[in-house]
Amino acid sequence: MTTRRAFIGTLTGGLLAVPLAAEAQQVGKVWRIGYLSPAEAHNRIDEAFERSMKDLGYVEGKNFTLERRYAAGRPDRLGAAAAELVRLSVDLIVVWSPSATAAVKDATSTIPIVFLAGGSREDLARPSGNITGITLLAQGGTLEPKYFEMLKELIPGLSRVAVLRSQDYGPVANETAESAAKALSMRLRVLLLRSPEDLRDAFAQIKTEKPQGLVAPASGLLYAHRRDVIEFAAKNRLPTVYGFRDLVPEGGLMSLSPRMLDIAGRGAFYVDKIFRGARPADLPVEQPTKFEVVINLKTAKALGLTIPQSLLARADQIIE
Repeated sequence: MTTRRAFIGTLTGGLLAVPLAAEAQQVGKVWRIGYLSPAEAHNRIDEAFERSMKDLGYVEGKNFTLERRYAAGRPDRLGAAAAELVRLSVDLIVVWSPSATAAVKDATSTIPIVFLAGGSREDLARPSGNITGITLLAQGGTLEPKYFEMLKELIPGLSRVAVLRSQDYGPVANETAESAAKALSMRLRVLLLRSPEDLRDAFAQIKTEKPQGLVAPASGLLYAHRRDVIEFAAKNRLPTVYGFRDLVPEGGLMSLSPRMLDIAGRGAFYVDKIFRGARPADLPVEQPTKFEVVINLKTAKALGLTIPQSLLARADQIIE
């Protein structure tokens, strides 16, 4: 494994400009934090959040407890998990993904919510009284055109692309992707995912329609079922660009994504600000501004592909 440029995923600095509240942390307070993710438990992202909390002086079991709930890639479980956290009277809820954010917003209008890689365009424009965080969707799904460009660079004659898109992405993402595909002379097939069953149906359609490339944007459902996607792409010799870097070391071809570990760490800063007295509505919603490219040369070789030097030069990590 070769590490390239240290392309650190810095985020917009609005949060740093928010002054600390006059009141300090409550002495002796044991905070109870709800944590809701659509993926499975104990992944690197969770560990990054907990590590950043510790760096800020929060030791689990000493001055905070973490009530973890996971949906295992099933969006239909998010509502019940959110309601359960509210019934536990947690002091704050940290939540991943837009669908999980929506579930928590439906469950409470008073408990502070910090969303990471969640939220919506509306949250960015008009933060509500109990919610703030870091959103990816406010960009309107604009990473998809970058994925198309990467595939086109890899396979210049590529003309048919399929997208495994979560229900989290809205109409703006559709419009952006369609426009980008048209500009690159690509025919686009969007396969909408609402459940793991939809993923199986999508695989069947891809096998029938035989696109030349596949795009798998970040979503809780795809992360939870990433091994199925990676195995499907390998078996069907389908070049795929992913929205999670973690999928590339596991056998995916290449990824373009924000540094999710940095976003997880940033979430701890939001939690700390709120525990010190800041109101969520006064903490500006942020967006990632830097991204990283990871390429797996082993997978490229297995697919019979040669990664062009132009892509290799932009890679932050190359797996050999």
